[in-house]
Amino acid sequence: HRQHSSLSTDLVYDLNHVVLKESIKLLQAIVDVISSNGWLKPALAAMELSQMVVQGLWKNDHVLLQIPHFTDEIVKRCDGHKGGKDEDDGPIDSVFDILTLDDDVRNDLLRLPDSKMADVAQFCNAYPNIDVSYKVQDEDDVTAGDAVQILVQLEREVDDDEEEEEEEHGVVSAPLFPGKKKESWWVVVGDTKTNALYSLKRITLDVKQSVKLEFIAPEEAGDYDLTLFCMSDCYIGCDQEYSVPLSVAAGDDSDDSDSNDSGSEEDEKK
Repeated sequence: HRQHSSLSTDLVYDLNHVVLKESIKLLQAIVDVISSNGWLKPALAAMELSQMVVQGLWKNDHVLLQIPHFTDEIVKRCDGHKGGKDEDDGPIDSVFDILTLDDDVRNDLLRLPDSKMADVAQFCNAYPNIDVSYKVQDEDDVTAGDAVQILVQLEREVDDDEEEEEEEHGVVSAPLFPGKKKESWWVVVGDTKTNALYSLKRITLDVKQSVKLEFIAPEEAGDYDLTLFCMSDCYIGCDQEYSVPLSVAAGDDSDDSDSNDSGSEEDEKK
């Protein structure tokens, strides 16, 4: 599937109706099992594998190759793009870059017939552009062992025309994946230094969605640099991550313990 190999009719049927159809559910279950053990990096790796399965690509493949009809030759031209007087210099290395190109520049780079350009436009318009905001509840009053809540809001950027037409959002454009699929997103918070996954939610996103992540603050007081991840289950190159600083103060249990220890030492001296 990811090597785009030629298969017999029977193998194509098995691939589309058995392997790929069930693979996403299996990968979702794998993420759930991994997250229940609190492992951050393996969970992120499984999420990236879900993207690769849907788009039929390997991890090291260029992100532009998920666009229909894109070849290594087209990607090479995009990488070598220098821009013009009215454009930013630099290569075209994301789907969003393709959208911002002038029509004549895009046509010159892609060199595809109108029918294939229509497929490219459909994919690029479906590719999610998500604004993410978050807030740690009572962030100045977090003590060791307390429950912590992070409110996360995801909002899809849509054109005014799409809003007026009430177009269905979140339908995945994946020519190599069988059947219709809706986007899902994993919203994750964890500590990359310790490989600890604190909280995870999987959601579907139409236009706007709010998520509440809840976890227990570390038992040891101090300053922590957590990371918030928003991971697609189907597109490569649109994941987002944000630094979430968290200051954890010593809890009451620590103060009581210190007092008790001090009292015990005084009793021993007497």
